[in-house]
Amino acid sequence: MTSQGAPDHDPADPTRTTAPADETQPVGEVVDGELLDADVVETPSPTSTSPASTSPAYTTISSPTHIDPDYSEQGVPSFDFVRDKIEKRISTAIGSQELAEGTPEGQGVDDMMRKRDEAAKKKLEEIRKSMGS
Repeated sequence: MTSQGAPDHDPADPTRTTAPADETQPVGEVVDGELLDADVVETPSPTSTSPASTSPAYTTISSPTHIDPDYSEQGVPSFDFVRDKIEKRISTAIGSQELAEGTPEGQGVDDMMRKRDEAAKKKLEEIRKSMGS
């Protein structure tokens, strides 16, 4: 129950009140159940001569017009770009293989592979002889 002229409570937010139509609502924001006062700040007129009003509030920055030479406007890579990328990958693979062969571990692996290949050839030769005779 409210008396005549007293503000009603807003059912959605009990901390806020709604004033009758003939009363003015104070300008402010409700934070943690308290009404904070706020002042209306007017923007300076464009004819004012203050230094702040002579510069625009923002500047428009256009998108860069730099187009990557490695791609077409549709986003397709050029032939040169693809070729260079493939050559780079091949040279990286060759370099890593050369480094691996230069280490003692790499040489040991090469010896193991050579022995395994020789053993496989001997075994295959045995199988062929046993099937042929």
